Amino acid sequence: MKTTRRKFIGQMGLATAGTLFVPLFLKGFDSVAANSIKNSNKKLIIIQFSGGNDGLNTVVPFRNDIYYKKRPQIAISKDEVIKLSDEQGLNPALLPLKKLYEEGEFTIINNVGYPNPDRSHFRSMDIWQTGSSSDEYLSTGWLGRYLDKIYTENKNAHFALEMDDTLSLALKGIKKSGFAAQDLNRLKRTTSTPVVKALLENQNNILKSNLKPHHDHSHDEQVSYLYQTLSNTAASSEYLFEKNKVGKTSANYPNDRFGKDLQQVSKLISAGSDSQIYYVSLNGFDTHANQKNQQERLFKSYAEGIEALRKDLKKTNDWNDTLIMTFSEFGRRVGENASRGTDHGTANVVFLAGGNLKKKQFVGQAPNLTDLDNGDLKFKIDFRQIYSDILKNWLKTDSRSILNADFENLGLV
Repeated sequence: MKTTRRKFIGQMGLATAGTLFVPLFLKGFDSVAANSIKNSNKKLIIIQFSGGNDGLNTVVPFRNDIYYKKRPQIAISKDEVIKLSDEQGLNPALLPLKKLYEEGEFTIINNVGYPNPDRSHFRSMDIWQTGSSSDEYLSTGWLGRYLDKIYTENKNAHFALEMDDTLSLALKGIKKSGFAAQDLNRLKRTTSTPVVKALLENQNNILKSNLKPHHDHSHDEQVSYLYQTLSNTAASSEYLFEKNKVGKTSANYPNDRFGKDLQQVSKLISAGSDSQIYYVSLNGFDTHANQKNQQERLFKSYAEGIEALRKDLKKTNDWNDTLIMTFSEFGRRVGENASRGTDHGTANVVFLAGGNLKKKQFVGQAPNLTDLDNGDLKFKIDFRQIYSDILKNWLKTDSRSILNADFENLGLV
């Protein structure tokens, strides 16, 4: 049975580019050094709240009696809410974001979702990450298709960087995908071990020996592709390590995984890295039980991390060229459950942050708690409208060719 290139790469465990052992002597490193391309100054940071964040306890409708009636144990009291408008305010753990909101650097988009919502974590996350309809199953992500569209030979793997050991579907394209690496120092150590050096030397000797190609051309193609992938990975890991080493930060980031990821992003941006897209996850939002404390702990880390990142990027004059979008795969049901938590729901809030937002503060009306769909909020804004805006107005590309449809522009950026 013939093995396809994609299947071969999958069998070799290469889906996570950042974990590879790599021959550093291959020409990829030279390629990075020589082609340190000047990309657009615009940076895009995607933050994913994994688990399905409860939007109603995030941006609280504190004037709505139905909210308090439906949530007698977990509602945020009126006294605690950080009030932003006459109707809505922030969870108190998000206090650092109030300053951004007041200065027009933080936008809250209400009632975001999609038709025929799916309450499965995996399926709904796929829909958000691919930018598909609920009845479509795509194998590429919306940002991966953006990478495909702008693909050139000198676009390096780290042009889109996920701070993780595995690459999300959002960053997977056909010709080009992003690069996944959570700890750049660890990756550098991994690619510098004696074992790796021995492999490199061995491969170098094979190349010098000028051996005849294998008679199976498909095999040769697979091996060639494998080594090209290895080469690109080595090049990116070396490049990112050096940028991370010289990058400067002075703000205080939360002492957890999320805080360290944002600090690493800040270092890379301040060092002038040619990465344009960064993808960071904050896990733990599947709050079926004892939601309040867990959600507030995550919000504290998120808000303090954004505050620190903003402080650093303002200092390096990068804040106005940075757009941060925060989303979750779905919201939660309006009513609380018996375990002081909430179950999977539908529409939710999406956050934008940055120094160059066109739509500031709130977009869309507060959730209507008298017009529900079997206990769930009805969406008013399709999440792909936000993607379309970002693609068209921030990344300056044709959004239709990536989203396969036209979506009404919201004028967000």
